[in-house]
Amino acid sequence: MSKYLLIMRGTHESNAAMMAGLDELMVATRRFIEDLVKSGVYVAAEGLDDPGEGVVVHFIDVASEQEAVEWAKRVPAAPGAKIAVRRVPGSDEAPQVNG
Repeated sequence: MSKYLLIMRGTHESNAAMMAGLDELMVATRRFIEDLVKSGVYVAAEGLDDPGEGVVVHFIDVASEQEAVEWAKRVPAAPGAKIAVRRVPGSDEAPQVNG
């Protein structure tokens, strides 16, 4: 299994659209997280500092990049928001600092 971040970045337009349909988006997000949990891939979901930037990160543990992409396609997001998929290197891949 590999860990991936699904990073949703809003724009001014998508953040405005999100606020207009906040109740619906919250329900869809709750359902999405429940699906992640039921599938056993959920690690965490957090908003990043400065909510005005509209950045939300879902942290998942999946078998492949393709599976991460499939989950990214299901992230509830306002029109215009961007979703990025980034793999998190394992501890055995981290550069070693000597000295």
